[in-house]
Amino acid sequence: MFFHKKDPIHTVKISEPNPRYAQLLLEQFGGATGELSAALQYWVQSFHVENAGIRDMLQDIALEEFGHLEMVGKLIEAHTKDVDQTEAFKSTLFAVRGVGPHFLDSQGNTWTASYLNEGGDVVRDLRANIAAEAGARQTYEALIKLATDQGTQETLVHLLTREISHTQMFMKALDSLGKLTEPFFGNVKPDETVALYYNLSTNGNGKDERGPWNSEPTFKYVADPLASHS
Repeated sequence: MFFHKKDPIHTVKISEPNPRYAQLLLEQFGGATGELSAALQYWVQSFHVENAGIRDMLQDIALEEFGHLEMVGKLIEAHTKDVDQTEAFKSTLFAVRGVGPHFLDSQGNTWTASYLNEGGDVVRDLRANIAAEAGARQTYEALIKLATDQGTQETLVHLLTREISHTQMFMKALDSLGKLTEPFFGNVKPDETVALYYNLSTNGNGKDERGPWNSEPTFKYVADPLASHS
């Protein structure tokens, strides 16, 4: 059972509508990194998860994302209301689609389920969710920089903040499974090459970069993969 409360967690208000900016906001309504994508991804994942606590977390976050979708929709509605005769409005997707939100991204591409990343394994899904939150946070940061209205900016800062909160929740869930920094999961054991780092590129000065991603104790650095396999 779902229950919809008409009052959002964060009050959405703007002082001056901007339909061109509203088109940019569509990215977080019907775009790949948008709130619909997140809400549906986490909701569907929850049905795969046997851990009751993580399943509950996924459903709680999914429903919050639906609330965020409503907030973005209200922003788009406010930025396109009573401006349909302006040149700014006529230059946007709303001139054809009409005022308010639509399941399009900022370039007019329709939303698609291919944006969702879920695969039936809790570790895989939680890692995909961290990436999804990172994508949303990056989009919100770009939108905040372009915001023409303080009320809009305040709402977007709230939404960006919650993306960070969700990332922390997913990381804590992975940590509770002992998989925050452990790359192996599943039932198939890797072969002996799991500890090898192949040096397959060099920079302009011919120097090979080294770091913890290609060094002992985790990795054996193979400086010349061709020679080692000849």
